[in-house]
Amino acid sequence: MTLKKLTAWLGILLLTLSGAIAAKVTEVPFEELQPSRQHRQSALIITKVVDRFHYRKLALDDAMSASVFDRYLEALDPNKSFFTAADIERFAAARTELDDALRRARIEPAFEIFKHFRTRVNERVHRTLAMLEADQFDFSRSESYRFDREDAPWAADQAELDELWHRRIKNDLLSLEVAGKDREEARETLRKRYEGTARRVNQLTSDDVFQTFINAYTLSIEPHTSYMSPRTSENFDISMRLSLQGIGAVLRNENEYTVVQNTVPGGPAERGGEIRAGDRIIGVAQGADGESEDVIGWRLQDVVELIRGPKGSVVRLTVLPKSAGPEGRSREVVLVRDEIKLEDQAAKSEIIELPGMDGRRIGVIEIPAFYRDFRAQAAGEDDFRSTTRDVRRLIAELERGGADGIVIDLRGNGGGSLTEATELTGLFIAQGAVVQVRDAGGRVDVERDPDPEQVYKGPLAVLVDRNSASASEIFAGAIQDYRRGIILGEPTFGKGTVQTLVDLSRFVQGGEDLGRLRLTMAQFFRVEGGSTQHRGVMPDIVFPTASSADDHGERSLDNALPWAKIASVDHEVLNGAPVEALRREHNRRIARDPGFNYLIEQEQDIDALRERDTVSLVLDERLQEWRERDQRRLERRNRLRAYRGLEPLAENASEDEEEIVADTDDDPEGVTRIMLEESARILADYIRLSQPLTAQVR
Repeated sequence: MTLKKLTAWLGILLLTLSGAIAAKVTEVPFEELQPSRQHRQSALIITKVVDRFHYRKLALDDAMSASVFDRYLEALDPNKSFFTAADIERFAAARTELDDALRRARIEPAFEIFKHFRTRVNERVHRTLAMLEADQFDFSRSESYRFDREDAPWAADQAELDELWHRRIKNDLLSLEVAGKDREEARETLRKRYEGTARRVNQLTSDDVFQTFINAYTLSIEPHTSYMSPRTSENFDISMRLSLQGIGAVLRNENEYTVVQNTVPGGPAERGGEIRAGDRIIGVAQGADGESEDVIGWRLQDVVELIRGPKGSVVRLTVLPKSAGPEGRSREVVLVRDEIKLEDQAAKSEIIELPGMDGRRIGVIEIPAFYRDFRAQAAGEDDFRSTTRDVRRLIAELERGGADGIVIDLRGNGGGSLTEATELTGLFIAQGAVVQVRDAGGRVDVERDPDPEQVYKGPLAVLVDRNSASASEIFAGAIQDYRRGIILGEPTFGKGTVQTLVDLSRFVQGGEDLGRLRLTMAQFFRVEGGSTQHRGVMPDIVFPTASSADDHGERSLDNALPWAKIASVDHEVLNGAPVEALRREHNRRIARDPGFNYLIEQEQDIDALRERDTVSLVLDERLQEWRERDQRRLERRNRLRAYRGLEPLAENASEDEEEIVADTDDDPEGVTRIMLEESARILADYIRLSQPLTAQVR
């Protein structure tokens, strides 16, 4: 995954928050696009801070310069739609000079490249609008459009760009017509879209240019280090003061789309269940009847500012589902912006009893996030909410309810408090280390279970997926290292680094605001010595849906820190589960399980869509592809419905067969429960086959 598939962390966070409405921005005069004294100060400080304090030690040399150059071009023109090969050659000297420019804070080359880019955008939009107005498009002609040009060469000249844009316009018109717009409506939408592209580029300030360039540098080192300009920092602070209000979704940019990376537990998007990871937001409208703003091609920050707003207000999103492909049909999702309450993120439990489990009752504790009410704790409240306290209570309730074993469900849990991950682990082990943290200087600190009481000693399984990250990986890794329970599901995200915010103003006199740097300064390691970084936690029993998780999470990010290993810490190791026997039973069971067949086929379809980078520009072919894919989804869905004892559907009720809602009554096909129910069966096998746990120290 390259820079266009990443995003500055601020853009991710702001979408879950509410903030001040951005002021109207006018076109920035060309002559104002120059580096300022503050930019030069910031550049000097950032390079020195990175060199001294960043966890990864990389030289600022010609190789780094080439990487910064390429990433800067990607940030400006991610789909190679405006620059030509001749333009790139014009700035070729900068490829090996940007390291010297950064060290001396002479960053004029970045501004010269941007100004040329702005000129090219204005020229291209002018030519494109003329092509759109002429409307000379033959939709019966056999040709295709390459919508993902990440690996394509730069166009040789303007004539080649003209042909590329001719096909792009055809594709955009086709997509809008398939979505139900007539030709005139589609042309008007595209006219606004293309004009908006030029308008937004012309509104970029010198601060925006500097931030883009510096992040090309920081992301050439490692993907979680990024710079926030003073304006961006101010917006973030406003949002933090106004509490967690918004739709609750994490976004990124990809191929000019705003893509949902995941939804925040307890947020409106997660509660409504109509928005899923991988969906693309292509339009945003305010209120019940406001006009939808087409946001294809927008910067992430601009989309965020359009989506966020005050609690209780309505935002309508036009969404192109992940399963629809680039030529699919969109749908509208109505959301009410709301505060993301701690209660909505709280752990909850249930007991599962299924055929084939010999009457065993398996308790499930779902933990959406590792939360802790730090404000209540700081205020001295004795009963402040936390993950560990809630899980302790739920364990007692499950044991009173006759649970024979417990599954901890961490699917989609992106992490949270390290303290909670440590204390939660302590509920399941007698004592000992939970995680090691190594800083940039090589010093290692060990986080240990602070409570000698082992609250739960019974059979345990932990269910994880590709979106289980950070604190989730610390907990799952510790349970696996102690062999305290069996880990099930998919390889986890692989986020095993620690970041801190550095206020750059502290390095200059006078308190001048220079923005902030988010800096990676440490790495997590498991008690057995291996890192959770990059590889994540590999389950003891890997579910077959994991085949599509290889290009996901930290493994998919350019320049991500590699997996590493340090010395282990002495820890108790139990005799553990009979994994091979459990795996045989699992494989035998899912080979004929309609639920897992459904998940596997669904992943295969989505993988096939992900691997495509071209679409047909013939209307009949486009419609036929859509009908065939829709028919496959319908047949797959009806096979699952038959297994659940439900009547078949005549047609798909939604373009997105992945639509999963929080209320299981609205998920009659039980898609959310396929992995969970199999985990309960595995734990029931574990109980049947296991000997009493014994321990040794390693």
